[in-house]
Amino acid sequence: MVDRLDLPDPFDAEGFIAALARKRGRPIELIGVPARPDRPCGLLVTTARTDLIIYSSDTSSVHRRHILLHEAAHLVCEHDSAGPGPGGGVGTLLPHLSPALIRSVLGRTVYTEPQEREAELIATMIHHRVARCRTSPARPAPARPRADTVIETMFGRGEV
Repeated sequence: MVDRLDLPDPFDAEGFIAALARKRGRPIELIGVPARPDRPCGLLVTTARTDLIIYSSDTSSVHRRHILLHEAAHLVCEHDSAGPGPGGGVGTLLPHLSPALIRSVLGRTVYTEPQEREAELIATMIHHRVARCRTSPARPAPARPRADTVIETMFGRGEV
């Protein structure tokens, strides 16, 4: 699944998510909120018109990218198509919204443990694919000559 994803080069999570939104034909809005110990660090909320990725904005760039990729992985895996859920962690992440509004408008926000593991795996695999592409040489390194070839070059054939 990850090998079939079109990843921007150079890679950035926002560019990947923008491309995912175009491919899905639905906007994906990124909403940064301050982190708090009693809140999840990321959340995907699917509404009738848009997908919202809510993430901790005051964390390291590496952690922020992983949060964004984890939530986007739910979309890649089509976890959002399972129908509305009860509202999950949205109330703790966005406490100014009423629980009734969360249940009636925000749609799918709770995932099963296997779906969470799958999203985490996909996010991690995207990180690895990006890292692998960054460390791959643009062109193959020249082949190293074998020792006997070096000796023949230096001394000629049969003189050693």
